[in-house]
Amino acid sequence: MSFTLRNIPLLSRVGADRADTLRTDIDAAIAGWADALVLRVDRRNQVLIAGGSVVLGKAAGLGDAPPEQAVFLGRLDDGRHVWAIRGALEAPEDPTVESEVLDLRRAGAIFDDASAQLVSTATALLNWHDNARYSPVDGSPTKSVKAGWSRLNPDNGHEEFPRIDPAVICLVHDGHDRAVLARQAVWPERLFSILAGFVEAGESFEACVVREIAEEVGLDVTDVQYLGSQPWPFPRSLMVGFHALGDPEQPFAFNDGEIVEAHWFTRTEIRDALESGDWSSDSSSRLLLPGSISIAREIIESWAALD
Repeated sequence: MSFTLRNIPLLSRVGADRADTLRTDIDAAIAGWADALVLRVDRRNQVLIAGGSVVLGKAAGLGDAPPEQAVFLGRLDDGRHVWAIRGALEAPEDPTVESEVLDLRRAGAIFDDASAQLVSTATALLNWHDNARYSPVDGSPTKSVKAGWSRLNPDNGHEEFPRIDPAVICLVHDGHDRAVLARQAVWPERLFSILAGFVEAGESFEACVVREIAEEVGLDVTDVQYLGSQPWPFPRSLMVGFHALGDPEQPFAFNDGEIVEAHWFTRTEIRDALESGDWSSDSSSRLLLPGSISIAREIIESWAALD
């Protein structure tokens, strides 16, 4: 049984031009600064949102040129550049606009496409800069270059780029109407999701799926098929989604201690759980599932929708 994702995962949506050529065309980037907008992200990775959109301020208030630690996010449909900075949040200039402070996990589901892309990118880049201020080669201080898309060691010219940690996430099913959902040791009871794990050096995505599922729940899976991917900037992951076949007759074995409980659930049970909401709901259902910001939710919903 094969299936595809019904929708683009929320954090994979494209709502702005990344305009990557402007990262090295400094004159063009600075020329757009006077009319540019700035996204403020505080130390807790929170932003201001209003009406489903992230609140963007006027960049010119920060000076005549982008600050050294500002990162270029792209260009909106109207041509204006958007940058991001780490700093305290500022209320909208229009006092009649009602706004609230939320992070990407809590606001991703209500963001418009441009906001989802901008906040996801800003969160990933700013988190990287916070932890990449010294060269991994010799410990020398590095400086932000290319509009925040790399860091340079001025002493030896070594350049570092934003790090991304690839991880696989997979729905294991029996080819019919049952699928595996599991609970991590650190999660409260009744909270379940599909299986995930980080890709190791020298390993393909497909091989990682087979290894991780065997390690976490002891199942030998086959027919690994790609579904889609999603950035997950918590702090710097890329989630690569798959589905694979497993045998319900094979016993579970929790080999690495990360998973403490797993079950084969029927499609009817999973559909009922989806109708009950997500992890944040106060449902009394025996099964609570991930929220819509996660590709896990999209994978589960897409499988559950099959006839």
